[in-house]
Amino acid sequence: MSIRLSIEPVNKVIDGKATAEVVLQEVKIEVEQLKQQGIEPCLAVILVGFDPASQVYVRNKVQKAEQVGIRSLEFRMDAETSTETLLAKIKELNADTSVNGILLQLPLPKHIDENTVLQSVLPEKDVDGFHSENVGGLSQGRDVLVPCTPKGCLRLLKDHLGDLSGLNAVVIGRSNIVGKPMANLLLHENCTVTIVHSRTRHIQEICKQADILIAAIGRPRMINADYIKNDAIIIDVGINRIEENGKTRLVGDVDFDDVYPHVSAITPVPGGVGPMTIAYLMKNTLHATYIQHRH
Repeated sequence: MSIRLSIEPVNKVIDGKATAEVVLQEVKIEVEQLKQQGIEPCLAVILVGFDPASQVYVRNKVQKAEQVGIRSLEFRMDAETSTETLLAKIKELNADTSVNGILLQLPLPKHIDENTVLQSVLPEKDVDGFHSENVGGLSQGRDVLVPCTPKGCLRLLKDHLGDLSGLNAVVIGRSNIVGKPMANLLLHENCTVTIVHSRTRHIQEICKQADILIAAIGRPRMINADYIKNDAIIIDVGINRIEENGKTRLVGDVDFDDVYPHVSAITPVPGGVGPMTIAYLMKNTLHATYIQHRH
């Protein structure tokens, strides 16, 4: 079962905060229905070390879980924690049938073998969608857990455009977390998809053909009006902290003011994709619960 509410776009700025609240409300309704069946979705969050940004992210995730009625467990481990100790904790949570989702907050301390640890999470509890079973399942179009940020981006696109079939989509960036899964999701929506990256030749010309442009490269304001086809829709995944006029502020990978007059719609930074990522973490926890109770 999947409940879907809707939000009407007001102007060219796509309000990720408002859409995220709609997604959270959908999740809350379904969580309440599951609880009536005696099933309580549960998310376990593991934080290794004391990175300030990670602590903020974990706090936000726990708050959103409480908002939608998902039980949350927090495990804070010292920065010196070994790979073996972390693997033992994950093994314990894998075996706990009351835990439906396991989230390992990244980045991990450098001495920890990140790939080994991420692969140790059961695929059906991997709410980040990073396990190779889920990565492969996404490319094959199977019903698996998909990384939260691309799923959130797709929701914004479909809410704004409806059917994406036949549209030209360009994804800037080829990361495992955003670029590659985003391209796969767009292929499943019958888009014609191109991925461009640091080695791509004639990148501006390629981007100017895009009906949909997804920017996920981590370079502040790199994408200006020279990259944009008139009336394209822009999803800006970048979150970059810059210093400007003696103050720090967050900006995206897109030069918002430069491209705004030319686009049909664009996500702002902040307030665009960011809130959707946490909302879809809750959606993935719900999805994981359904997958486990199908078995």
